[in-house]
Amino acid sequence: MNSLKRELILAFETSCDETSVAVVENGEKILANVVATQIKSHKRFGGVVPEVASRHHIEQITLCLQDALAEAAVTYEELDAVAVTYGPGLVGALLVGVAAAKAVAFAHNLPLIPVNHMAGHIYAARFVTPLEFPAMALLVSGGHTELVYLPEPNRYEIVGETRDDAAGEAYDKIGRVLGLSYPGGKEIDALAHAGKDSFKFPRAMLHEENYDFSFSGLKSAFINTVHHAQQVGEELNKNDLAASFQQSVIDVLVAKTIRALHAFPVKQLILAGGVAANRGLRQALAQRLTRLDEVEFVKAPLTLCGDNAAMIGAAGYVAWKNDVRAQLDLNAEPSLEFPWVKGALK
Repeated sequence: MNSLKRELILAFETSCDETSVAVVENGEKILANVVATQIKSHKRFGGVVPEVASRHHIEQITLCLQDALAEAAVTYEELDAVAVTYGPGLVGALLVGVAAAKAVAFAHNLPLIPVNHMAGHIYAARFVTPLEFPAMALLVSGGHTELVYLPEPNRYEIVGETRDDAAGEAYDKIGRVLGLSYPGGKEIDALAHAGKDSFKFPRAMLHEENYDFSFSGLKSAFINTVHHAQQVGEELNKNDLAASFQQSVIDVLVAKTIRALHAFPVKQLILAGGVAANRGLRQALAQRLTRLDEVEFVKAPLTLCGDNAAMIGAAGYVAWKNDVRAQLDLNAEPSLEFPWVKGALK
């Protein structure tokens, strides 16, 4: 195809608690990115309730579709393909987006492009600058903490991952202990910048010869510290608690990432996912990367760190250009994963 042609991808994202539909031009320009958030609905439960999320997606999906097409000022006839997140995520939530995408693809005879949600997070960085390969991505979100090697476009290989809680899960659980509202990550980041690392929580797996992570021990140490203080009537500084927790997370994420960059020479390091909005993590990685001049640090835009369909459109465009297609029997895959790098230490 002529690369100058205006190529439009309609994208759907419903993997968790955000209903989103976007229109993306040539994989790099957002014409519309409509997001209906459910945070207020889940806040009273302290976390996402899958059945509630699914019902909200059903209510919002057609409204988001109409708004996205209107905002982008395009018609179905102008579209080139339909991309959709089919995993990982909550199965009921995923099915809403998959069903909507299949309906549009069938009704308008458009190619259906299946997209891994985590690939979408990586390609959110595409709206900042073109991705150069090989690249490495540090994905930190509510359900995933992974180092992903990208040897070429549309190829993703896991170098290391969390063995228990993801960083985002740890943030949410710590937030509940501190009495913060859901989601707690942004508030913990703010508190951390007003405190200092005085508790010296453990840095799990920091010196192990692999690229994996573990945050359950840190979570337990934090909770035990707080509960013990409550039992003896001691009042702890909330800012220092947040700073100590966050510094432990950052130290491990940065150390493992730098180690991977030495083992897998790349042109870019991409920071993406919900926790990629964390100021402390962004600053720490930027500081360490000053010693690796050959690696460009690319951060997903703050507005696209959370779940959204624009990132699915960007990843879907690359998949489409690489002849990835799905049939109309496409199903949700809640446990979808990238393959591991061959021979990588697990």
